[in-house]
Amino acid sequence: MIQNISNGVQAVQQLAMKPTSSEVSSTPANSMESFGSYLEDALNKVADQEQQAKDMSNKFVLGEVNIDEVMISSQQALLSLQLTTQVRNKVIEAYQEIMRTQI
Repeated sequence: MIQNISNGVQAVQQLAMKPTSSEVSSTPANSMESFGSYLEDALNKVADQEQQAKDMSNKFVLGEVNIDEVMISSQQALLSLQLTTQVRNKVIEAYQEIMRTQI
């Protein structure tokens, strides 16, 4: 639990250290590429959390970890998946709204 909090703090610190958009000359192609890589990294992290939850449940069956560790890991994976689903739904809604807009 403490490790996950420290990982979150490190992620926020890394975001704070990134240059702002005024410091980096960005073109639409660069921004699409960076957004694509950001999205890919986020989906990979969700997949990693799901794999970690699966590994924890396997270790529980073998008696290597406690049930509380397994439950925490599985709940984290579930929350990440739910967040990803909600973000996807919002993106689809925004796209549909843009497509309905008359020019």
